[in-house]
Amino acid sequence: MAGQAGAGPGAAATLAGGALGGYRAYARRWLFLLVTSLLSCSNAALWLSFAPVADTVTRHFQLSTEQTNWLSLVYLVVSIPFGVVAIWVLDSAGLRWATVLCAWLNFAGSVVRALPCMIDSTRDPFAFLVAGQSLCALAQTLVIFSPAKLAALWFPEHQRATANMIGTMSNPLGVLVANLLSPALVKKEEDIPLMLGVYIIPAGLAFLLATACVWESVPPTPPSAGAARSTSQNFLAGLKRLARNKAYVILAVGFGGGIGIVSSFSALLEQILCVNGYSSEFAGLCGALFIAFGVLGALALGLYVDRTKHFTGAVKVGFCLTSLVCVAFALVSQLEGQTVALATLCALFGLFGFSVAPVAMELAVECSFPVGEGAAAGLVFVLGQAEGALTMLLLTALTVRRAEPSSSTCRDGQGPLDWKVSMLLMAGLCVLFSCLVVLFFHTPYRRLQAEADASPSIQEDVCPATSATLDPAPPPAAAP
Repeated sequence: MAGQAGAGPGAAATLAGGALGGYRAYARRWLFLLVTSLLSCSNAALWLSFAPVADTVTRHFQLSTEQTNWLSLVYLVVSIPFGVVAIWVLDSAGLRWATVLCAWLNFAGSVVRALPCMIDSTRDPFAFLVAGQSLCALAQTLVIFSPAKLAALWFPEHQRATANMIGTMSNPLGVLVANLLSPALVKKEEDIPLMLGVYIIPAGLAFLLATACVWESVPPTPPSAGAARSTSQNFLAGLKRLARNKAYVILAVGFGGGIGIVSSFSALLEQILCVNGYSSEFAGLCGALFIAFGVLGALALGLYVDRTKHFTGAVKVGFCLTSLVCVAFALVSQLEGQTVALATLCALFGLFGFSVAPVAMELAVECSFPVGEGAAAGLVFVLGQAEGALTMLLLTALTVRRAEPSSSTCRDGQGPLDWKVSMLLMAGLCVLFSCLVVLFFHTPYRRLQAEADASPSIQEDVCPATSATLDPAPPPAAAP
């Protein structure tokens, strides 16, 4: 089948190990997870590096506000058509080649977008900025949903949700870096070249590590029964199976809508707050709290789900709490002088909203097994990007210019935007998607059931250099 052929000899060894009933977890899985996490973090930082200092970027490159917004929006637009191709690469060519290609694209994009500051005669800096962001957007499609596949192929059942959480939360961690680093680096227009140069460093490091340290897509022996069967579903057949899976479609639409709202919130936060007198530094702080509490919540929830396997309950509770906070933010963000309330709401928005992401990705794999993890998690992401692009375009389209109030800190040289209608729409969409998931999503845990039937025996490899030469662990003795 396509997935097996693309994965090569490693997949054959994986299936052979699974057939024997012996499963092993290799220590080098943590190195693979480190490379993937660094790459995802760097890519997310590149995505939103312009958003916290949007006004300064607009003036420095002589752009319009709409052009500056497109530097973030291009990520969502590019990922929609190329997301499906990335799913095929991930499930057919394998994790290694997807990771290496992602690292090359990410590094190239970080360099291209800095060229207007390196070449004095650049006539159209926007073209270079969009081209660089587009290359980074292509890289995002290869890394954003790879944690689910990496966790499934390399980690035993009791570590999968935690591994997926680490890989998935590296992306919002990159957003956190952008929210803190960009305002710290850019105090005036002349600091923009420095900011662009600094963001090349982590992209280059991820490029070197991915090229030098990632040598195989799958371990010689699988860590679980689910890993042994992970490539058993043909790519096109898997897509058709997902389209006919009612539970998966409901989760994909609901969680994809949540991804779209979070993406729009992150990209537009500074523009929303500056209208009512909040500084770009405060907007960066709110974005940082949003991500930091999201990572903490994801860590706690990942550990909880690894122990209890309460995927559905955790996701539904998270959606309900996120909706309440989103409604509160939509109202409070239109008031002046509410710094403490806004900072608290942004922290709670991240705590409840972001923490659900890795669990929802695991749930997408559970309800669609044995479809490939890349397809199951990837289609959710692609749909989320499509919904995110539509949401961001709709939110910005509903804004209108108004006479600049004395409290406005917007510095784009134009009148500030009125975000009241847009914020109420964002809150309404969040409630709608939450109701869809809470009321209509129900599913059995197919992968866990398959592993329970297989009764896997898991060994922890402590010597990566020699683990490949060891024989698989013998299967457990059959019960009388």
